[in-house]
Amino acid sequence: MPTPATPISARQRLQAMGLPRWAEDLITQYESGATSQFLCYGNVNDRLLLPLSGKAPAHEELGGFTDFLVKVLLPRFDVVLSFDLGNGLRLEKGGDVFSQWPRLKGVELPPLPKTPREAIDYLTQYFRYCANLAKLGTSRLQIGCLIKGADLLVPASMGANSYDTSALASQMRDWAADGTLSGHTLATFLIADNLNDLHPLIVNNPRASQAKVPLPSADDLARALALMAPSYPVALGALAKDLPATAAGLAGATLSSIEALLKTKEHLGEALSTDDLVAVKKALVEKDCAGLIEFIDSKRTLDDIHGQEKLKAWLRQDIALWRAGDVQALPMGYLVCGPVGTGKTYLVECLAGEAGVPVVKLKNFRDKWVGSTEGNLEKIFRLIHALGRAFVFIDEADQALGKRDSGSTDGGIGGRIYGMMAEEMSNPNNRGSIVWILASSRPDLIEVDLKRPGRVDVKIPIFPTTTADESWRLIRALAKRRGLAFADADFPALESMLPLLLTPGAAEALAVKTYRMVRTAGLQPMLALKECLTGYQNPVPKSVMDFQIALAVDEATDLDFVPQSLRSYGKRT
Repeated sequence: MPTPATPISARQRLQAMGLPRWAEDLITQYESGATSQFLCYGNVNDRLLLPLSGKAPAHEELGGFTDFLVKVLLPRFDVVLSFDLGNGLRLEKGGDVFSQWPRLKGVELPPLPKTPREAIDYLTQYFRYCANLAKLGTSRLQIGCLIKGADLLVPASMGANSYDTSALASQMRDWAADGTLSGHTLATFLIADNLNDLHPLIVNNPRASQAKVPLPSADDLARALALMAPSYPVALGALAKDLPATAAGLAGATLSSIEALLKTKEHLGEALSTDDLVAVKKALVEKDCAGLIEFIDSKRTLDDIHGQEKLKAWLRQDIALWRAGDVQALPMGYLVCGPVGTGKTYLVECLAGEAGVPVVKLKNFRDKWVGSTEGNLEKIFRLIHALGRAFVFIDEADQALGKRDSGSTDGGIGGRIYGMMAEEMSNPNNRGSIVWILASSRPDLIEVDLKRPGRVDVKIPIFPTTTADESWRLIRALAKRRGLAFADADFPALESMLPLLLTPGAAEALAVKTYRMVRTAGLQPMLALKECLTGYQNPVPKSVMDFQIALAVDEATDLDFVPQSLRSYGKRT
């Protein structure tokens, strides 16, 4: 007798289909009867890989998110309807079945509703009709419904003030919550860029499941490039010989933006090269993120930082561990603190150049509209996860990261930012892939929970100069960049004039002023510098400088990072 076939589990069946994990989870939720409504958000406006059933096992093609739902997830559904504000209600498939609705029987299919309220009422009536058929045992139709741009239809920003918006949200929520509707084979998909842009009645519905669509991984990009390669032989050029490496270099960009780039290059007859990938990726990602982030492209290394040898040794050890893949000892984040003008951003640039990984700098992601700030953060988080390995740099962190209790002065935005940042920064899955770098001259204003170990493991103090020799070497290095040469023998004549507690910002100003006097007054560099040092005043008041030095000393993870002469500033030493 033949051996009976070993039954496969539902999970094995889904994995054999070659679906992304979010789609597997969505099908599991639906087939198990756990939910019939799905909030699809994230990278929903991009091109996706469509693993098509019924064809060769490895067959894939590119399509939009609607194509993925209709062709991949709902191919056996009898009727699929969709709605968006621009096109109104549309029939995606199943016209013959849909026309059997008694409301339409005997007449040609009339124009479907265009306005939101009419369309949602129309859909609800049809869903109830199909549910009643299933209840009577007359027919059991599988109905799918796609609400595109659901955040425009039921936005979070109007939820508290608009009766119509709240009424629509309540009606759409009932598609999953009403037992009569959810008891038959109905699947509804509410599609939005960001979850935080949706009405809270929708988002907080316990009967709805959330499906986050990520940016394409490097593997996804490689498979997509393989599909596109025959159409763009000139644009891909030599890069087509190693598509996985090309895909890794473009990780973080959307498929749509990559495809648009290849079309343009092919039309112009220009080939991309390996050297182009960094600049191309930077341009594509910044465009996709609509100005929320920027990449810091650095050619500097830690060798460009004068002094701070023990700090540089620590950072180089971290980089070595990262490169070796030994992530258990890697920090989740760094806090760079010190007086204004001490070069906190410069240190980040040097660290990035040394490590050779992308540095994403968060720009102004706050918005005045309810939910928009949180939606911007969602988009940023999706990007940094898609990059693989990256530093995420937040300058002026005391202002950007929000407060646990921001009161009513900002409508609660600060508290929501704090909550999202705290959750993301402490995600253990980020260790070894995302390193947060916070910079601030007022670290005391950053919430204690955000700079605790597990979110920020290493606190790096940056200090101004503590000796005349340090001040001399700093000024000399900055002057050299402007073609002003000073000899070692010049130091004794200037030693008594050189200021202490000199920051790189203040030294830069001295170097610029010296260069200006050389060019305008015709003085020799030595005489021009003496003239600039005569009567020099630190641009930062001493009381402010002392206060910010004390803060940096107290924050330091290790006293070895603090010069001996400055340790007395700290309250804990």
